[in-house]
Amino acid sequence: METEMYGSLKGLSGGGPRQPSATVKTRRRKRWGGLRQKWKMLGLFPIDPEHEFHGLTCMMKDGLAAAIQSTVDTPPTGFTLQTYAGHVFASFRSALGMSEREYQLSLCSASSYLQFISNSKSKADFFLTNDKRFFLKTQNKREIRFLLDNLKIYMEHLRKYPHSLLVKFLGVHKIKIPHQKEKYFIVMQSVFYPDDRIIARYDIKGCEVSRWTDPSPEDHQVIAVLKDLNFRDQYIELDQQRAWLLCQMEIDTHFLRQLNVLDYSLLLAHQPLHQDERPRGSFGSLIIRAKRSVTPGSSPLHPGPAPAVPGAVPEDAPANSPPSSSSETDGYHVRKWAAGRGRPRSRASDSGEGGRGGGGGDSTEMDEYLAHNRRLLPNFKNPLHVIDGPEQRYFVGIIDIFTVYGLRKRLEHWWKRLRYPGRSFSTVSPPAYRARLCDWVKEHSR
Repeated sequence: METEMYGSLKGLSGGGPRQPSATVKTRRRKRWGGLRQKWKMLGLFPIDPEHEFHGLTCMMKDGLAAAIQSTVDTPPTGFTLQTYAGHVFASFRSALGMSEREYQLSLCSASSYLQFISNSKSKADFFLTNDKRFFLKTQNKREIRFLLDNLKIYMEHLRKYPHSLLVKFLGVHKIKIPHQKEKYFIVMQSVFYPDDRIIARYDIKGCEVSRWTDPSPEDHQVIAVLKDLNFRDQYIELDQQRAWLLCQMEIDTHFLRQLNVLDYSLLLAHQPLHQDERPRGSFGSLIIRAKRSVTPGSSPLHPGPAPAVPGAVPEDAPANSPPSSSSETDGYHVRKWAAGRGRPRSRASDSGEGGRGGGGGDSTEMDEYLAHNRRLLPNFKNPLHVIDGPEQRYFVGIIDIFTVYGLRKRLEHWWKRLRYPGRSFSTVSPPAYRARLCDWVKEHSR
């Protein structure tokens, strides 16, 4: 496991970490606890100097600024930031078309982070960069180990399916502050970016128990993330893009089933398209979109040798780990999607020659395009998580992929079966969870 230690307290008052007194800590805890009770909703709030997380986020920013640089001019003082698989994530960010400078400018800007207040049962803390482009989330050690153990096959999945809906992990770190418990955190690309025109956000699990959130009043500043039951009698209006979404959902959830995980969420948001954003765009726009969809570097991890990932699953991984090569299941879903689109087959394909000869060049390129389940990406800032329908722009992504179906979750499943007879709840086996979420998308899209 690769580790790199960086960090300084440059920019913090006093040149070192000033520990707040117990009285101050108690006062802050009561203050923010009271505010959480008052809001009782999801929302974003600036982390100002009086905020309980101000010191922590300042250290995060200083440490990340140093970690992104190739060298550190001064030794770390006051705290250390440990980076895991740094070269792998740097290569991944580059493959996403993201320069290290823009990554650093967003994560380490002078503007304060935003705290994301969540009604999640998780004990994690959530932060957004001030431009809302990147999400930072604290994780426990088990979750970090799970991610690093499966990092190789996660990257291979994104290489094979560059337009995957899976959340894009951009960095894994640990911050160590003297006399305090160490904290692990991950950096992710925000699915809801840019969010200035989004009118509704949903967290979908495909079940009904505890899947309702009271919407925010129209004049309220707090942003509510709604749930499955809030989406009742609505549809994801995609028209021709629907077949692609259904296929990619099958592929991505098949991968997660092989990881033996459940309780992940499909994030969904929408905003109306402006007239000049409608699919009937100009020829120049079509060229840009086509180039972005197929050009290496314009979509993540174009085919090539896999980088060595520290802490990766070995080649003789256990049977419940997904294969690194093409699986028959994935191939079936892609072929089914292609058939659904009514793609004409060439004579070479009909003769079983795999597109060789007789105009096979176009057929081979199309077969490769379909094998990776690519789509025509929108000409937009966050194209991998954006799908345009005839009237609406949708932001779609799969998040929270760390919950393994172990003994504890199996017992929870049986307990919920007794408590909620005849009702659907989140804690079910990975195959059932996967099938139910895919069915939800089928039933709520057209």
